[in-house]
Amino acid sequence: MNLDRYNRQVLIRQIGEEGQKKICGAKAVVAGCGALGSVISNVLARAGVGHLVIIDRDFVEESNLQRQVLFDEQDCRENMPKAAAAERKLKQVNSQIQVTGLVVDMNPANVEELIKGADVVVDGADNFETRFVLNDACVKHNLPWVYGAAVGTTGMSMTIIPGQTPCLRCLFETAPPPGMAPTCDTAGVLGALTGLIGSYEASEALKICAGRREAINPTLFSIDLWSGELHQFKIAKAREAADCPACKRRNFEFLEGQGASTTTGLCGRNAVQINPHSGGVLDLQELAARLAATGGITGVQVNRFLLKFNAPGGDGGGGLEITVFPDSRAIIKGTKKVPDARTAYAKYIGA
Repeated sequence: MNLDRYNRQVLIRQIGEEGQKKICGAKAVVAGCGALGSVISNVLARAGVGHLVIIDRDFVEESNLQRQVLFDEQDCRENMPKAAAAERKLKQVNSQIQVTGLVVDMNPANVEELIKGADVVVDGADNFETRFVLNDACVKHNLPWVYGAAVGTTGMSMTIIPGQTPCLRCLFETAPPPGMAPTCDTAGVLGALTGLIGSYEASEALKICAGRREAINPTLFSIDLWSGELHQFKIAKAREAADCPACKRRNFEFLEGQGASTTTGLCGRNAVQINPHSGGVLDLQELAARLAATGGITGVQVNRFLLKFNAPGGDGGGGLEITVFPDSRAIIKGTKKVPDARTAYAKYIGA
């Protein structure tokens, strides 16, 4: 273990050599590698976290480059999945650590396996449903995790130590109804904000990796970066006050699939993800050949990670861009209408 690389971090008295050695021996899972997750992954890799696992279901697009710091135009041209692009980049940044990029959708069926063996999980997700699944899994397995969110110019974060601090459902028992909360679709997002919140989440994760749990921030941290207004809400008593389904009743309804769906709207995109219950492994090359001979299909591109093509339809008749992954999952871009997305999936991929 070469600690010279991390000399400026070792000099921080709150970390020191002992803390840095623990960081180098730690495993962190980053759930999502978009605006927040790319910042988190970058900070943790450079800090020397020994094994960094990056999980993301999506691929790189040009509109991501405004705020997603690990990606570039070449990743867009190559249709790289974000997790794979992040792994490639971070292995060049720090060859001393293990970086594993997983191109999968985190859901109730796989979340427990994905976070297994982690010292900390860090939130880079773009929707509350995934966060509730993650919260259930971490509370069930007594695993620390760091929640974070950013939209418009406002972001927030809190660190969760199961059994000691409030969990996410102590504060937010249910997800906001569709259309009732701003998203990056409706409100946009400031790149500087995601850099700040992502760095904050990473610093909290590093405290845990370094064995400094006593230093975590016990509040719900919130900031409007445009106005400069900052709040730290005292939430320590929320766990005792709430009849939390997860903390108190050990009712992990999202983990058990009761609160999960097979469709998800994607942040910042006019798109729907279809995640079929049956799953299965697709032969992308075979599907590409079949689609190339199908009337109305254009722009067929395929690599070992995904298959992409254009199809008729979409909101306003603007066409659909469909991306299919080997696990049968698909992203249907060009519509927010779930029935239309399901129809396109059944028509071009199979029911």
